[in-house]
Amino acid sequence: MTRRRVLSLQRAGRIIRQGNTNSDVHIYRYVTKDTFDSYMWQLVEHKQKFISQIMTSKSPVRSAEDIDETALSYAEIKALATGNPHIKEKMDLDTQVAKLKLIKSSFMSQKFELEDKVLKYYPKQIAQLSVRIKGLTDDIQIVSQYPKREDTFYTMTINGLPYSEKEQAGKALLDMCQKMTSPEPISIGNYRGFEMDLSFDTFSKVFNVALKGNLSHKVELGSDVFGNIQRLDNALEGISKRLDITKENLEETKKQFEIAKVEMQKEFPQEEELKTKLKRLAEVDALLNMDKKDHEGAEFGGPDESEVQPKKKNEMER
Repeated sequence: MTRRRVLSLQRAGRIIRQGNTNSDVHIYRYVTKDTFDSYMWQLVEHKQKFISQIMTSKSPVRSAEDIDETALSYAEIKALATGNPHIKEKMDLDTQVAKLKLIKSSFMSQKFELEDKVLKYYPKQIAQLSVRIKGLTDDIQIVSQYPKREDTFYTMTINGLPYSEKEQAGKALLDMCQKMTSPEPISIGNYRGFEMDLSFDTFSKVFNVALKGNLSHKVELGSDVFGNIQRLDNALEGISKRLDITKENLEETKKQFEIAKVEMQKEFPQEEELKTKLKRLAEVDALLNMDKKDHEGAEFGGPDESEVQPKKKNEMER
């Protein structure tokens, strides 16, 4: 923890400590314009941005280097003290470049995500939805062979025995539930052209019947004899609606697929601006570095003339 941070905490601690009789307290921070303070506050700003990115996960930044006060070079301190305008420009450029890099990082992250979807996700989704549409269409053909009628109950076979009465079929179905010794699915019979598998959900504590045609249609059972038969009929009659929903999902997925293929080809719209600012920042850094070298040259010049040893006479003659 820096000394500046420690002093800030101590100052606040004296205000809020026990024994303070003031109900309202104002804390002031004084900053001197066009001085070293502006650079120090910029460092604190950068630190806070990195901390916020990590804590909120709003930025795709993968790593962040800590910015310490010692990063300020002697040349920069001298420039601040002498009012070098390049320092202000550097501070502005640092902020602008950091912002543009953050925007570009987010842009590239979204672009890579789109590329992954174009290569894997969308083709897989389209294939799965197409297979599901084919299965639902075939199951509708099976249902059409046993159309629902108010006065007709199609024979239900359970454990090898046929039941032509709705009440007897419902009781046999509940009896199979009571006889189950394992939650694993077991084949118990067929109804309206679909095979029936019975299973027990240990988490929800309910029995389920899967009506299996080309696809499997899950139905949760209750305790009512006639209610369970109605649930099975509703599941079969609802296949047409599920087919319509699946077709809509397929069309929407195809549209998103085409949009993603176009979007993934786009380049970062502020690339030229970023390059220009990076180039200027490098130039400003070079100017500040030249100031530093000039300063070193002035302080550490060549040897004093009084220290130069005169050459011997015989050396001069040679």
